Amino acid sequence: MKRVLAVIIVLLSLMMCLAGCGKKKNEGKVLRVGMECAYAPYNWTQPTDANGAVPISGSKDYAYGYDVMMAIYLADKIGYDLEIVKTDWDSLPPAVQAGTIDCAIAGQSITSERMMTLDFTSPYYYASIVGLVKADSSYASASGISDLSGVTCTSQISTVWYDVCLPQIQNANILPAMDTAPAMLISLKSGACDLVVTDLPTAMAAVSVYPEFKILDFTGSSGNFDVSDEEINIGISLKKGNAELLNLLNDALKDLTVADFERMMDKAIQVQPLEADD
Repeated sequence: MKRVLAVIIVLLSLMMCLAGCGKKKNEGKVLRVGMECAYAPYNWTQPTDANGAVPISGSKDYAYGYDVMMAIYLADKIGYDLEIVKTDWDSLPPAVQAGTIDCAIAGQSITSERMMTLDFTSPYYYASIVGLVKADSSYASASGISDLSGVTCTSQISTVWYDVCLPQIQNANILPAMDTAPAMLISLKSGACDLVVTDLPTAMAAVSVYPEFKILDFTGSSGNFDVSDEEINIGISLKKGNAELLNLLNDALKDLTVADFERMMDKAIQVQPLEADD
């Protein structure tokens, strides 16, 4: 009888343990994360699950990059399953507001304008703003934005780079905004423009593929672009009022340091799949 009771106690203990373990996944909740899947090194599309890439919802392809690494970390930390939803850049805010996705992890600056319609987490990256030119360009020796006067330039649509930075260049010939980051890089490579403005990670990824490009980094100088902290702080956007998810994500981000951000971004840059056109 004692032996039977002992067995019952062991079985009950195992059942309780398994039940407790199951709660770690937050009862099967799914974190639906929107991103372009076309914005290396933050996010991109690839045909395999190499390096731990995540399937893109409704597609045979996979997503990877800094944003995906962050999404994997956060989903695991808060106990949710992860779903990556490929979404055009301009469609990200409406998708968040409509609840089509739970959040956007897509390299979005935390601007006061965006915060009028979206909530944001604390920053998950700090991205300084730089210029990209060809190394043999007459603008390659520029030491500040005053040296870029008259430049033909462009950047990505609905970004601080295009809306805030380009207008600061005197007499700039500002071309229509590009739909994607790769499109603006192709514009520079083809000679359609002399300068694109972007953030440092995107520029670093670009020069690793296009060695003819040169980064113009005016950070810390009087000739730098005039941007506020809110415009270089990168955050995760959520539907206004979704306090539960906002708190969960912020609590998870507290465990990461700037050094962690840089380590993850360095890895993303090393494996990003941008290819130069022949």
